[in-house]
Amino acid sequence: MIKLYDFLPCPFGQKVRIVLAEKSLSYELAQVDITKGEHRRPEFLRLNPYGRVPVLVDEDTVVYDSTIINEYLDDEYPDPPVLPRIEFSSLRARARLFEDFADNSFTPQVGQLMAEMAKAEAERDPNRVQRLRQSVERVLEYVNRELQGQHFLAGDFSVADIGFVPRLLVLKELGIEPGAGRSNVDGWMKRLLERPSIQGLEGVVIQPLAGV
Repeated sequence: MIKLYDFLPCPFGQKVRIVLAEKSLSYELAQVDITKGEHRRPEFLRLNPYGRVPVLVDEDTVVYDSTIINEYLDDEYPDPPVLPRIEFSSLRARARLFEDFADNSFTPQVGQLMAEMAKAEAERDPNRVQRLRQSVERVLEYVNRELQGQHFLAGDFSVADIGFVPRLLVLKELGIEPGAGRSNVDGWMKRLLERPSIQGLEGVVIQPLAGV
């Protein structure tokens, strides 16, 4: 039995739960409340010395880091795939590159914008808000160009798309319309939102969460 240690609002845990749903894998969810410091408890640090969620335990195998977890799941439970097959090496690399780009150049920036917008209006830094909005908009413009002529970012639906999903879902609440003036992104989002794995995603909230 698979066991997933997760904090539902964590965007990286949400990536893993999308993959588990895509593969119709049953699992036990062990919630780790980072707001109460549960990720710093010795029993959790034995699973992940970095003290971060998600962590996946599959029998005797312990895996942490959402990207590594999802690659493990694709290796161990290959159907349906969430990475292009190994014989399609260029698409496989493209999927990995987009997931890395989402993890490092999109998810953190949206999280920072969430944190700033959660402050009382008088306490917000308007220049910081503007810079973060512009950063997110630049990513959306880039993704719009990369989607030209494609339904998904790396052939079929894959980790390339999954990496963006958790923070894409909160943008409208932050005053950013992802598909406005970006027809490729608009169509992409509609296709993403048709997937049961994304429709059933729990824990998407509009609030800052330190450490996730």
